[in-house]
Amino acid sequence: MRETTLTSSTSTLVHTTLPSTYQKETLGGRTEGGRSEGKGRIFSPVIGSTVLSRTVEPLEYYRRFLKENCRPDGRELGEFRTTTVNVGSIGTADGSSLVKLGNTTVICGIKAEFGAPPTDAPDKGYVVPNVDLSPLCSWRFRSGPPGEEAQVASQFIADVIENSQIIQKEDLCISSGKLAWVLYCDLICLNHDGNILDACTFALLAALKNVQLPEVTINEETALAEVNLKKKSYLNIRTHPVATSFAVFDDTLLIVDPTEEEEHLATGTLTVVMDEEGKLCCLHKPGTHFPSVSVLNM
Repeated sequence: MRETTLTSSTSTLVHTTLPSTYQKETLGGRTEGGRSEGKGRIFSPVIGSTVLSRTVEPLEYYRRFLKENCRPDGRELGEFRTTTVNVGSIGTADGSSLVKLGNTTVICGIKAEFGAPPTDAPDKGYVVPNVDLSPLCSWRFRSGPPGEEAQVASQFIADVIENSQIIQKEDLCISSGKLAWVLYCDLICLNHDGNILDACTFALLAALKNVQLPEVTINEETALAEVNLKKKSYLNIRTHPVATSFAVFDDTLLIVDPTEEEEHLATGTLTVVMDEEGKLCCLHKPGTHFPSVSVLNM
């Protein structure tokens, strides 16, 4: 179960339980007879008489932890990182949220504008998501046009909106064939430490629930829109989709809520989106490798 805290700031102390096959060392000292001298303890997996280095052999380092059903950060294989949500974070937006999933941080701002309804759907409005992965959040990204990962994330969020029917686009229509709301949903990653899709889905839902739109009527004489800023209403959120991502190791193990390092070392990743009724809304599997049936049944 994911632990979620609604707060503007939080401090979390994580107690790490390490496997018995790990050797305890100290920086600036040594460990003897259960007594340690020096400062800053570190733990490294032991293979025979060799201490594995996380930098030199990161995959084998992880495998030693996974065999003990835990990870280097102390979590069990099915344990989520702590999630915090802050709504109304951007005063100039019509709706906003800030989500922290471990160290992964995403802010979502929604701006509502007027637009003409689609010609093939005159009674619908628009929801336009965009995910921004800039050099600010990770060294892996570069300035300029959106990279492949950002485009994939944007399309994933668009698919979640469409398949989950989180809001009915008919609710965004102001006057059929004449005027509709366009919701621009900008999701900006401030820090990327893995599982960006879960964080973006959560941030989008929280921001949509924060949106308030003013009452709009069409003047029959002038055919112009008249906006009543004193009378606002929240969006009708019809479903609450939740994304859960997994990393696959050696085609035999699934770990939930992977960090960036775990995603890099994994054989592949898988993201499942379901609503509160257990309905499957979206299934996302990047790459060509697909987990075996036995792994999916875990």
